[in-house]
Amino acid sequence: MLVRDAMSTVILTVGPAHTLRQAAALMSARRIGAAVVLDPDAGGIGILTERDILNSVGLGQNPDTEHTHAHTTTDVVFATPTWTLQQAAHAMTHGGFRHLVVLDGGDVAGIVSVRDIIRCWVPAPEPAPVP
Repeated sequence: MLVRDAMSTVILTVGPAHTLRQAAALMSARRIGAAVVLDPDAGGIGILTERDILNSVGLGQNPDTEHTHAHTTTDVVFATPTWTLQQAAHAMTHGGFRHLVVLDGGDVAGIVSVRDIIRCWVPAPEPAPVP
């Protein structure tokens, strides 16, 4: 199975000037753990995860005044849609992260998470028999 079979193609993107609270609210409303940050001044494509927000709050920083650009990972490991799920899982395991931005021809095509991979690898539970 390939990354394109597991990835989410509906992607939350935020800008570098969004506050952490704004980003967290958007992520929470969509029930996702990461947002793509588009910041041409800082290298283009980055990622902000729930862990980044949690680390900031844990340090006592104010989520209403902290902006995403200060907490974005910009040295992102990118996947392609043709990677196998094993390749994606290997990159995540060795990199210590749970999300990969998927690029196709230089454009963001999706995002794949550990949860997406598990969903593909673990069969859905069978419905209980009707008595």
